[in-house]
Amino acid sequence: MKRRTAEWVQKAEEDAETAKTLAAQAKPPRSVVGFHWQQATEKYFKALLQEIGAAVPRTHDLDGLLDLLLPFDGTLNRLRPGLWGLTRFAVEYRYPGSKTTTGQMLAAVRTGERVRAELRNRLGLAP
Repeated sequence: MKRRTAEWVQKAEEDAETAKTLAAQAKPPRSVVGFHWQQATEKYFKALLQEIGAAVPRTHDLDGLLDLLLPFDGTLNRLRPGLWGLTRFAVEYRYPGSKTTTGQMLAAVRTGERVRAELRNRLGLAP
């Protein structure tokens, strides 16, 4: 694994671990849990882009990042379900006026964990 890829993975794992810790609280901060899963997912996509030698853009759009990976491996398209909802945690739910439901948080957790597991596998890392 390339050094820069490993750096992306380390950052992604920090976000994933933060999300897991916060989600385990009696009253989890739902928008913050979702935000950290969005960030972990974004960084895992960027890690794989880095590893295959593709450009790594500055964006929070998870569907857009997946689109950049598809020319290299079309089977990754099965990761698309849930990405739009998870992307919303990057900005929308971080500001006043937006509330995150428990269902939205749980969907973010499921999507983030699913993408994390698949991309760790593709990068040759243990689940």
